[in-house]
Amino acid sequence: MESEAVEGVGAGPVEPTVTPMDLPKSEPVIVIIGGGISGIGAAERLYRHGLRNVKILEANHRPGGRIWSTQFGKGVVEIGAHWIHGPSDGNPVFHVASRYGLLHESALTEENKRVEMGGHQPFPSVSYSSSGKLIGVELSETVSSFYSKIWNEAREFLHEDVPLSVSVGEYLKKEIAHHSSEWGDDLLTKQLKLAMLNTLLKLECCISGTHSMNDVALRPFGEYESLPGLDCIFTDGYQGLIECMLESLPKERILLNKCVQTVHWKGTFKGRYDERIYPIQVECEDGDTFNADHVIITVPLGFLKEKYATLLDPPLSDRKVQAIQKMGFGTNNKIYLEFETPFWKPDCQFIELVWEEESPLLNVQPDLHTEWFKKLPGFVVLHPPEQFGHVLCGFIAGKESELMEALTDAEITTSMIEILRRFTGNLQLAPPVRMLRSKWHNQPYTKGSYSYVPIGCSGEDIDIIAKPLPEDTSGSRPLQVLFAGEATHRTFYSTTHGALESGWREAERLIHLYALSEPQCNRPKL
Repeated sequence: MESEAVEGVGAGPVEPTVTPMDLPKSEPVIVIIGGGISGIGAAERLYRHGLRNVKILEANHRPGGRIWSTQFGKGVVEIGAHWIHGPSDGNPVFHVASRYGLLHESALTEENKRVEMGGHQPFPSVSYSSSGKLIGVELSETVSSFYSKIWNEAREFLHEDVPLSVSVGEYLKKEIAHHSSEWGDDLLTKQLKLAMLNTLLKLECCISGTHSMNDVALRPFGEYESLPGLDCIFTDGYQGLIECMLESLPKERILLNKCVQTVHWKGTFKGRYDERIYPIQVECEDGDTFNADHVIITVPLGFLKEKYATLLDPPLSDRKVQAIQKMGFGTNNKIYLEFETPFWKPDCQFIELVWEEESPLLNVQPDLHTEWFKKLPGFVVLHPPEQFGHVLCGFIAGKESELMEALTDAEITTSMIEILRRFTGNLQLAPPVRMLRSKWHNQPYTKGSYSYVPIGCSGEDIDIIAKPLPEDTSGSRPLQVLFAGEATHRTFYSTTHGALESGWREAERLIHLYALSEPQCNRPKL
């Protein structure tokens, strides 16, 4: 509701779908499945508006979902969500984090909030080629500028008559082929520029959470909304946001290690301790059951893809199942390396790796088992070293990322130091003293990192996944099963702010349903 919404941020108006006579006569019971930022955000908003009979069931041993901070090096690093993308007035995560005092003062300046990033972080970087040579800054800037131009053009097809089978990768490669034929460079320079563009496409895979940009649909690509603001991190870890949000809820409202097996809805379940009849019973893998009037499902799309056939009884409609199956959900993992001493300059923020023989115009299928590490576009340098130590964070997406999860720590560490020695030309470069990597594909309740809109899919499929059940509310049954999470947000999918806003959206449905217009407690509004 407007009375609670952050200024400039809202979940959007949600109209009541049933009349009060259809609602339970006593306080409604609401179960939220998933204790990530979406589920916690929904619970917090419901609780503030007086809908306090709320429980969160989280399958893991910790709250936070894909927000997961841990100790590494001198400080705290992120296993999952890393930055606040677009920290400005339209970003709910930025607002909530600011209110809790979790951000450095530099992130709060008006100047930072106005920077237009277009979804890409402008790292002051150093670029190395696979022959161990530094690539000149001027050439790097030329290639980056060209790539930004065609990337922005790829976002302009939303309202064009373009088949959903056409991919972003197909368009970008077509533009690269066209423009590169007109370059007046010598052969070696031209090959190097193409190799650099190939590295940028690898980075784009990490941003989009996909194996290849050939998998991402071109027409809906521009529907994703990039917010202004210079991306920032939490001073003491993203997890601090989850902890602060949970402080506004009684501790007994979140139950950990509670994996939901089946949501039985459209039923008549008698309460254990009262005479009420509930329309929903949530059954957990450990045998526990929870009766409810409403359920908000906030599980990751990867889990929903794997469990949709058994997660709901009666099952989902064919229309919703097809949307779940069609939507993309990829893996983007991190590899952290801590060094005793840095081999990079103090102002360096990104180390780019360019394999000279590669080109986006070559249709070469690499051997994933022997060349998985070639999918790394480079390493982010964590700053400041006084807080983190001398730490690099590599990103890797797609099938190579999934394969990496099966390797041993020793195998990964060996591959990383061999790459860095080759690219820097320093064969005596000391190995890292520690290594840490994420394994999101093998997380049983996540099965990947975040969503994207693949070929054959559109924003309409996101809306179908997000549509509550029953879909036809013309009868006497009120809303029973609601859906939230980043994959249900049409313009902010793949982000924490999209996840939070979707949780608020579903909370608002129930708040409107019960005609509650003001927060029902004295806690400060968010």
